[in-house]
Amino acid sequence: MRSTKPEPASRLLRGLPAVDALSRDESLRGWPVRLVVREARRVLDEARADLVASGDEEVDPAVCGIDALVGRVAVRVRAAAASQHRRVVNATGIVLHTGIGRAPLAAAAKRAIEDAAGYAIVEVDPTTGQRNQREEGVASLLSELLGVSGALVVNNNAAAVHLTLSALAAGREVVVSRGELVEIGGGFRMPDVMAEACCRMVEVGATNRTHLRDFERAIRPDTELLLKVHPSNYRVVGFHSMPSLAELCALGKQRSVAVFEDLGSGLLADPVPVSLQHEARVRDSVASGAELICFSGDKLLGGPQCGILVGDADRIAAVRAHPLYRAFRCDKLTLAGLEATLRIYRDGDPLREVPTLAMLARDPEELRADAEDLAVRLDGLGAEVRASESFVGSGANPARPIPSFAVVLPGGDRTARRLRRDAPVPIFTRVAQDRVWLDLRTLHVEDREQVVAWIRAAL
Repeated sequence: MRSTKPEPASRLLRGLPAVDALSRDESLRGWPVRLVVREARRVLDEARADLVASGDEEVDPAVCGIDALVGRVAVRVRAAAASQHRRVVNATGIVLHTGIGRAPLAAAAKRAIEDAAGYAIVEVDPTTGQRNQREEGVASLLSELLGVSGALVVNNNAAAVHLTLSALAAGREVVVSRGELVEIGGGFRMPDVMAEACCRMVEVGATNRTHLRDFERAIRPDTELLLKVHPSNYRVVGFHSMPSLAELCALGKQRSVAVFEDLGSGLLADPVPVSLQHEARVRDSVASGAELICFSGDKLLGGPQCGILVGDADRIAAVRAHPLYRAFRCDKLTLAGLEATLRIYRDGDPLREVPTLAMLARDPEELRADAEDLAVRLDGLGAEVRASESFVGSGANPARPIPSFAVVLPGGDRTARRLRRDAPVPIFTRVAQDRVWLDLRTLHVEDREQVVAWIRAAL
């Protein structure tokens, strides 16, 4: 005769609360119902599997009671609801930190992006109602700021390089120094890009020394461009030489060959902060006579991610007409943020209003005072003030540290992990000498009160 006594596993499973009981708990109110129900089901599935595997004969309330399960659901709901691209605090001292978004946008750029998030003017003239080019507003600002006849904006600088070479030099020769066949982040190698663009790369010079005569000897009837590439993420010292852009431009004009410069970071500031005195400026490249210059919008310009191409209007029109342009063009939010940033350069004070430049222009003694103030506010956590070195980042001004000051906390990697994971707003720091360094150069002044509370909450 079959026993009616339930098996231990079955009896245990019956002791678990229902999905509805979990999802309707008071502590979970305010979260989207679908999210809560989904995570409650997953938590209960895990609890059932654990009970069956454990062989226990009683439900442990500390593990499978309703309060414990609700707590597990709450943790899962918070994690699932957290945006991957959420705000963080940059205390690393690296101003243009690729991992956490490079240039923070100016307040005016943030407002412009929010304003354009609904319906916005993109490819229409509000006066005539006729269709026009989507980058017309930023192109006119770039022409005005730099004194160039043409400008184009695409989704990043790598796209600007690829599109320009594809449109102007496919099937033709492009002359470049061996010392400038760079590779940047993500495996972006100049020789590979040139091959994808179907142009024929002509290497000249040696790794450490290239002379103007090397370029001159390489020019043939099939030569379309002389290419100059800004060294990103590294710096060559010692027995090294390279023709200047002005020298290349003079040679190009003499031999009727256009010069194309991949400038990289795109410094427009005038005056230039002391920390950027070694970095090339876009205006200087324009003055040297290069027919085409491309640079990033999200680095030293301090705007949203994009690639900017300026120079000769006819050549830029040819680049825009290439079929790949549509794949590389920017959306309305990028254009709105870039336009607002460029207006600061035209009408405002970039060293004060563009966060990237404001951080790079800060005096070390001012940072020392800020660090001492922060250390006092973190009393009880073992905070100390120490001299530090910050960096521009993202390939700009490579291998040149900038004097700074930091607040140092004990705990090394463990503390750094807690600040990233447990603070209400994740705080990214630098770890060295088994200490956590919070560099004041990249900590926004207006965030300092909140940062103290967030650090205490995490630690």
